[in-house]
Formats: sequence, structure tokens, C-alpha cells
Amino acid sequence: MIDVIVSCIGLIILSPLFLVLAIIIKTTSKGPVFFSHIRVGKNGKKFKLYKFRTMYENAREMIKNFTPEQKEEWEKNFKLKDDPRVTPIGKFLRKTSLDELPQIINIIKGDLSIIGPRPVVVKELRYYGENKEKFLSVTPGLTGYWQVNGRSTVTYEERVKLELYYVDHISFKLDVKIFFKTFATVFKGDGAI
Repeated sequence: MIDVIVSCIGLIILSPLFLVLAIIIKTTSKGPVFFSHIRVGKNGKKFKLYKFRTMYENAREMIKNFTPEQKEEWEKNFKLKDDPRVTPIGKFLRKTSLDELPQIINIIKGDLSIIGPRPVVVKELRYYGENKEKFLSVTPGLTGYWQVNGRSTVTYEERVKLELYYVDHISFKLDVKIFFKTFATVFKGDGAI
């Protein structure tokens, strides 16, 4: 209930920013304004996660031109530190986490909560091993414990530990701490790539 109310208010307040970002994305590179990606949610339910598009239209084809080092980093972390597929405005959106704003729609739809483990793609579930069901037992979030405790600066194995710590210690008090810490993390750009 809190998620939906806060998200609806946020969507109304942020709608002018949505419009400005949509115009900038559309006028600086070819392709749609929004990007959706299939993620795994609570109890293994798959859903489309929405983001502002931060990559060039031919991003999938560009993977073929990755160097061996880039391929290794991609296979290990599912992201690159210096990703050649990211547009100049996309770099800004990622650094400021503004690319995540459309996920407010996911919260209203019930796919996400404001706070929770970040949703993963199917391939990433292998890292959770025997804890996969535990990880999938809670609704994923727009922000969470991993987001405010290292984000992309920690290894994937450390990320798994952080996400599972949240699941084991979930509480309203912890959610409030994460909520306010998120603003400081986003403002500093900590861990954003």
C-alpha cells in the first residue's frame, strides 16, 4: 500500500522530469525512449523491468566486437565498467540513477517494491545456488541493501551475501534506513556504472 501511494505521488511529481529526459534521449540517439528487460521477481515470476534507454540501438550487435577482457567482465558481472554500448546521455543517466525512474511503473504494477533485493535475469540465479528460493521469496526492489552498500564496486559473490542479508533481516526499520541512505548513495554516484 505504501509502495503504491508513494510511487503514484512520485510519478505525478516527476512527470516533468520524465518528459525532459524522454526528449533528450529521443533527440540524441536513435531508438525508443524506454527499454524493457525480462527479470525474475517474487516466487520466480518473470516481468518486464522498465528503464530509460541508455544504450545505442545496435547494442546487442556491439557485443560481438567486445575484446576478450570485456567478454570476460561481461560473463562475470553482467555489466562493463566502460561499456562502449552506452550513449553519452546514457552515462549521465546511469551515473545519476535517473535511468531507473521508469521502475516507478513497475512498483505501481506490483512487480517491485520500493525496497528489496534488486531483480535479476535468469542467468544470475545460478549465483544464489541453494539460496535461490530464499532470494526469490521476497518482492524485489527499486533500491535495496546491495544498492547502498557497494553496488557495482563489490564482486557478484559479495552482492549475493548482501542481498541474502537483507532477506534474513527484512524489517520496516531496515527499509527506512535503506530508503534514506539511497539518496546519499545516488547523490554521491557511489557504485554507479
